[in-house]
Amino acid sequence: MNKSYLPPYSPELNPAEHLWDEIREKWFPNLLFHDLNAVEDVLEDALRTLEKDPVRVSGLAGFEWVVNIPLNAI
Repeated sequence: MNKSYLPPYSPELNPAEHLWDEIREKWFPNLLFHDLNAVEDVLEDALRTLEKDPVRVSGLAGFEWVVNIPLNAI
C-alpha cells in the first residue's frame, strides 16, 4: 500500500481546520461574551448547525484524498 502523510505545519491541508475557520467566521465574528457558558452555547449551536448540513461540511472538509480513503484497508 502506498501511504502518504500530511506535511508538518500545513493546517490548510487539515479538514478540521477548515471547519474551525467556518465556525470562527460565521459564529464568532468580533463578539464579546460575558462568560464561558455563552461561548459554549454559541459553539454548540455552530456544531449542531453543521451536523445538520452534510453538504456544507463536505464542501469545507471533503478533500479528494479524504473522500477516497479506502475504509476497509489494513
